[in-house]
Amino acid sequence: QQGTTADMIHKIVPLIAYMSKFFTLKAGDVVLTGTPDGVGPLQSGDELTVTFDGHSLATRVL
Repeated sequence: QQGTTADMIHKIVPLIAYMSKFFTLKAGDVVLTGTPDGVGPLQSGDELTVTFDGHSLATRVL
């Protein structure tokens, strides 16, 4: 599966602005929003790669 923020129903900036009305977000906080349509659950051994601002981080699901 593959997706980007362009696939999201709610865009990032309005989502963070809305959440910030209810609690304080701090550096390092992670916001989980779900996945694009048509994807399945993670399984042991799956590899996740996140790319942000030209930098990538990869890990495997245990």
